[in-house]
Amino acid sequence: MKNKAFIGLDIGDRRIGIAASATGFLANGLETYTRINIAADAEHIASMARAYGAQTIVAGLPSHLDGGEHEQAAKNEILLKKLRELGFEILYFDERLTSVAAETYMLEADLSRKKRKQNIDKLAAQIILQNFLDANGGMSNAGYE
Repeated sequence: MKNKAFIGLDIGDRRIGIAASATGFLANGLETYTRINIAADAEHIASMARAYGAQTIVAGLPSHLDGGEHEQAAKNEILLKKLRELGFEILYFDERLTSVAAETYMLEADLSRKKRKQNIDKLAAQIILQNFLDANGGMSNAGYE
């Protein structure tokens, strides 16, 4: 039986939103991590993944609205390569408009500007992971049973 736990990432130059799903059905935002360097960033993510029993990391794939690859994708690949070296499977999921959706949700919840800034990356990671899980039937039909 393969593990159904996943870690979701919204990777930026300064911050990384991190989400998790212990069951493969529901994503929860964990934190907005402030980046230090590739090695420290990878180890932090790896320690969170291990805590959740996740061997698979779902990374948001930055794309332009027309579908073309965003320049951030190449930057993200450096961190993702390090996570692969640490033994994690990396899957990609389209992250277009997830930050916009996260901002909209937080505005509707009437969060202050400060709270929105603190939580947008974490919520974007949660949206990426939840969309991935939903697109794959909660992972129950994707060989993760």
